[in-house]
Amino acid sequence: MSELLTLTPSHLWFFFDKFCQIPRPSKHEAALSEWIQQWANEKGIAVKVDPAGNLILKKPATPGMENRRGVILQAHIDMVPQANSDTPHDFTKDPIQAYIDGDWVTAKGTTLGADNGIGAAGCLAVLADDTLQHGPIEVLLTVDEEAGMGGAFGLQAGWLEGDILLNTDSEQDGEVYMGCAGGVDANVRFTMNKTAVPAGMQSFKLQVKGLRGGHSGVNIHQDRGNANKILSRLLSDLPANVVRLSQIAGGTLRNAIPREADATILIADDQIETINELIATRTAVYQDELKEVDSFLTITLSPTDKPTKVFTSDDQQRLLQWLVACPNGVIRMSHAIEGVVETSTNLGVMTTTENGVAVQCLIRSLTDEGRHHVQQMTASLSALAGAECRFDGAYPGWAPDPSSPALQLLCEKYQQIFGDEPKLMVIHAGLECGLFKSQYPHWDMVSFGPTIQGAHSPDERVHIPAVEKFWQLLVAMLDAIPAK
Repeated sequence: MSELLTLTPSHLWFFFDKFCQIPRPSKHEAALSEWIQQWANEKGIAVKVDPAGNLILKKPATPGMENRRGVILQAHIDMVPQANSDTPHDFTKDPIQAYIDGDWVTAKGTTLGADNGIGAAGCLAVLADDTLQHGPIEVLLTVDEEAGMGGAFGLQAGWLEGDILLNTDSEQDGEVYMGCAGGVDANVRFTMNKTAVPAGMQSFKLQVKGLRGGHSGVNIHQDRGNANKILSRLLSDLPANVVRLSQIAGGTLRNAIPREADATILIADDQIETINELIATRTAVYQDELKEVDSFLTITLSPTDKPTKVFTSDDQQRLLQWLVACPNGVIRMSHAIEGVVETSTNLGVMTTTENGVAVQCLIRSLTDEGRHHVQQMTASLSALAGAECRFDGAYPGWAPDPSSPALQLLCEKYQQIFGDEPKLMVIHAGLECGLFKSQYPHWDMVSFGPTIQGAHSPDERVHIPAVEKFWQLLVAMLDAIPAK
């Protein structure tokens, strides 16, 4: 028996344990969706699937509470697939190996999927627990949130009847969220010419490893190391006349701060020792720079098979200059909401293709103008470097509404149960709430959840006591929903 099944609330941990057993990276949620539908049918709970693949489940009100306002409990069922390089794991086939570590649940070498699996498990636990008191409930489980919010984009009007939405995708106990950033993907492509490897050169793999990574919205203000930027800086410091580039890659997801990056380089025979010394010197500089936030950075140079081609010197130079100059991290803090990031961008993925190099960044902002500004910066820089730049998947932010009745009720319940006032927050991440507003403008929305650390990285873990508090707050909120 899984040790997760020893935890309380039992219904919630039952579902989360099941989620860990069924692979569910973004765009591969079908198996989990089928299991949820089968469970709902066996339980006698109405369930349907919309054209986007989202699941909608309905549970009638507790007798005597039929006149309450309808509530939609919402979560996404996909997860970010990230594994350490020394952890072989196929996220489309292998289960997540979750385990208890003190007051936390984490996973062996991979992301845990508590983002947003704990929230989804809580939604299903409400449906499973017949002892709860509540009005009419709908559960909306979206797909493809982490890879572009495909489920939220595809949600159509008329499928849901409630008018209060409780989003469970926040990641800090004691904080209640009333708004979020919007975003857009920047896709940049360099067409690169290649030439034969010059004579008298040896081939090496240059690797950046050991960084914490993390969520490109939630953790962006912490100035964690970005492996793509560090590798690019280092390559730019190596003399181009004695070091040639054949391949470069880093990061796997545009919404995760890249933890690892590597390049295949050729070094002139008589310069290998000098280059090794230069790399060691620069590594010490980066380690000192990041010692307070990323203390395990390593950079290694090791022999590798010799390629047949390298990028031309001119193309190598314009690529590296673009990578070094590409904006990354916090661009602007909000002046309206103290301590909140307004605009940021993440240099998330680098890939060497047959014809060149592809780069993907995720731009986030609380304002349309902030997002537009970074798009201008990225497009202008790409034009100067002779690269193609395309923007895809733009999604709106969720404008804060401090007067929201759902927000006020949630804060009231939190104070009654735990004796503290929760912090009202705007999250610098892409909750689906902004997209929901386009089809359901009347929804009154609020977001909350348990403490999850290291989301989007193999360090992800969820705080067990915070899950219990999340459940208590969710149950109390459902019981307190007012009449229509």
